[in-house]
Amino acid sequence: MKINRARQLLRSLAVLMMFVAPQWGFSEEINGANTAWILTSTALVLFMTLPGLALFYGGLVRSKNVLSVLMQCFSITCLASLLWVAVGYSMAFSEGTAFVGGLSKAFLAGVGEASVSGDIPETVFIMFQMTFAIITPALVVGGFAERIRFSAVMAFSALWLLAVYAPVTHWVWGGGWLAEMGLLDFAGGTVVHITAGVAALVAAIILGKRQGFGQMALPPHNLTMTFIGAGMLWVGWFGFNAGSALAADGNAGMAMLVTHLSAAAGCLTWSFIEWIRYGKPSALGAVTGMVAGLGTITPASGYVGPAGAMVIGLSAGIVCFYCTLWLKQVFKIDDSLDVFPVHGVGGILGTFMAGIFASSELGVFSGQGLAEGMTILSQLKVQLIGIGATFAYTAVVSLILFYVIDKLIGLRVTADEEAQGLDITCHNEVGYDL
Repeated sequence: MKINRARQLLRSLAVLMMFVAPQWGFSEEINGANTAWILTSTALVLFMTLPGLALFYGGLVRSKNVLSVLMQCFSITCLASLLWVAVGYSMAFSEGTAFVGGLSKAFLAGVGEASVSGDIPETVFIMFQMTFAIITPALVVGGFAERIRFSAVMAFSALWLLAVYAPVTHWVWGGGWLAEMGLLDFAGGTVVHITAGVAALVAAIILGKRQGFGQMALPPHNLTMTFIGAGMLWVGWFGFNAGSALAADGNAGMAMLVTHLSAAAGCLTWSFIEWIRYGKPSALGAVTGMVAGLGTITPASGYVGPAGAMVIGLSAGIVCFYCTLWLKQVFKIDDSLDVFPVHGVGGILGTFMAGIFASSELGVFSGQGLAEGMTILSQLKVQLIGIGATFAYTAVVSLILFYVIDKLIGLRVTADEEAQGLDITCHNEVGYDL
């Protein structure tokens, strides 16, 4: 008798839920486990920028510029968030052309509590993608650190987000022309790292060198702060890569594993190179190698296996190390915080290597399989097209934006302001009062 009453009660509750669920915004299409994981991943990716990247970059500049870097990262976070909701999300993910999405979802028109994207709420997907739109222009800060006007940072970040980031996102993840070709970019080798790296390179060339570059040491003022930020980046990167599976499943688990392995391999490889060349491994080299490993595995993280990831991380440590030396010592370009040789080159390398180690026919180095109908050679052709198109488009548009902003409001602070430090001259504050 009690069992029958329990069954009747459960049936009544089920019928009641059929009526109230739509009013509460519940949907049978929503997967609770996947939603919980992407909510967590969203927090982790935001944690990468604030405070992770802000502290990482802040420690690398001189003490007179630490607040300026923190302020730039913080302000870009706010600016990118509002622009993403206004038009960025729609340009990236709504239906449009092969080049850019339309404005049908501007200001999130038509998006409500019951809206879904796949099997998670669309609001969660929007917020997750927003954190990518935040960190990408924030990465560019490292290319022009210690010598740019705050107004120029804000103007460039706003225009660049809409003119570069949103269209490239549509190409790769929004159903655009690179997605149609079968480009493998799981979490942002092209969308995030190549675009940010190339923009930083253009910025470094346009703004010119910092005072004293190549003539005197410009050491980081607080490597402890940088180490703390680096640790936050490493942890947050699990949300970045594993979260890009958009599900709490085996793909996310493998993406997390290979992300960790590549970071470890990149860190040790960079350290060993320094140990051999200079007699001692540096703390700065260790964290830079770790970031190189993370950036390089990003496009491949959902496609490769553990052994392939270790090769990618080792390659990142070697290639990014020497690119950093060449950029500063051979080409004499002052990319202040090594954005292009670490993120840009890492994104290029990882996007290319994804076309190899994604193959399921490499024995212990096998991955999850290439795009449908692809061989390694045909996949590499697509990867190279994606790399070249993203590089060229970002370089040209970034150059135009810097030129226009320089003419309208000016890019670089004066020599006296640079010597005094941007904390005082741009914000009338100091980072330390000891």
